[in-house]
Amino acid sequence: MANILKSFISYPETHEFPIQNLPFGIFSTKNDAAPRAGTRIGDFVVDIKAVAQAGLFDGPLLGGKAKEVFSKPTLNDFMALGRPSWREARAKLQSLLSDSNPTLRDSAQLRSAIFVGTSDAIMHLPCDIPDYTDFYAGRNHATNVGIMFRGKDNALQPNWLHLPVGYHGRSSSVVPSGTPITRPCGQRRPDATKPPVFGPSVRLDIELEMGFFVGPGSEMGSRIDINHADEHIFGVCLLNDWSARDIQNWEYVPLGPFLAKNFGTTISPWIVSLDALSEFAVEVPAQDPEVLPYLKDISGTSGTYDIKLEVDLKPAGSSKFSTVSKGSAKYLYWSFRQMLAHHSVGGCPMRPGDLLGSGTISGETSDSCGSFLEMCWNATKPLEIPSDDGSGVIKRTFLEDGDEVNLRGYCQGQGYRIGFGDCKGVILPAKP
Repeated sequence: MANILKSFISYPETHEFPIQNLPFGIFSTKNDAAPRAGTRIGDFVVDIKAVAQAGLFDGPLLGGKAKEVFSKPTLNDFMALGRPSWREARAKLQSLLSDSNPTLRDSAQLRSAIFVGTSDAIMHLPCDIPDYTDFYAGRNHATNVGIMFRGKDNALQPNWLHLPVGYHGRSSSVVPSGTPITRPCGQRRPDATKPPVFGPSVRLDIELEMGFFVGPGSEMGSRIDINHADEHIFGVCLLNDWSARDIQNWEYVPLGPFLAKNFGTTISPWIVSLDALSEFAVEVPAQDPEVLPYLKDISGTSGTYDIKLEVDLKPAGSSKFSTVSKGSAKYLYWSFRQMLAHHSVGGCPMRPGDLLGSGTISGETSDSCGSFLEMCWNATKPLEIPSDDGSGVIKRTFLEDGDEVNLRGYCQGQGYRIGFGDCKGVILPAKP
């Protein structure tokens, strides 16, 4: 059904925001600074608050709540309503935007109130994020890093194949695409024979990840069953967990990442629903040894998605981005469901708006790695990016001040594409 939907809004087949997508986000405009709920189709943001105020949400679940939840400056209240309400809202928006529905198509007054050009829209964080947890769910990445620092015989730690390893991040430094990232300072120990030094990180890196948001939460002391986990997952975004590798290398023993990870995490501001991604679901890789029962997914559906991923780099002084890596989210070893089930199994209460990151997603080849640490194999194999005039190359092992990174992701359907938009950030010099 989804792949034959047509809208009266025009856009090319390669556009990331067709009628089959309709993600949720929060936006404002220069003329109306109040953040409110929106979706995107083609080169327009649809003001969902205005849709609700026009009385166009008339379903049994949202009819009496739409004006309230879609007027809020965050999506948290909408997230808390649950998947049946999300589906009702998306179905109504698809109907209103379809080429066969005259409600918006034939009303210039409604279109003027509801449609905003993307050039006039200012995107915000989609919700208040109570907590942020980042996992380490990509086996190729974990293996590459393990080989670098521990050797092939001890690449994966003994627990890695038994549970989704993760750490608690810093929700206060999660920012939407386009927010500059200041180079962090901290302790480093560049010479193992000498005491540590303090200063700006000189091995600043990215992590190409997917993130997902929790909808309905769970009570303290309870758990989210893996086979019902999709009912608690509001949707998916791109995520860049910026990383200071030199600070991380010194500080992570024995409790894991701290200052090396808490200075900035960038997300794409549009949240794509699991329903929009359903046609691109794939099975997680074979998990051997067999997982414990609480991580065993018997729902009968696939566990992850073939989201094509790209890392684009625009070096300082350059005028254009160059693609330095291409991969796919299908390489995740642990699924979103398994991450959520494991996170809550000890009784940790989950809340609407909680953000969970997948960890770095790397493919099986050197040109599909999700971090510069891997692409350049711990700074031993520099990347070479053509200069603007084609007369030479710009070399990088880690990020320099003024470098800009953009993560991209999309699923390719038959005649349409589901995308996430930009996940972009430029590096500013460390503050004195």
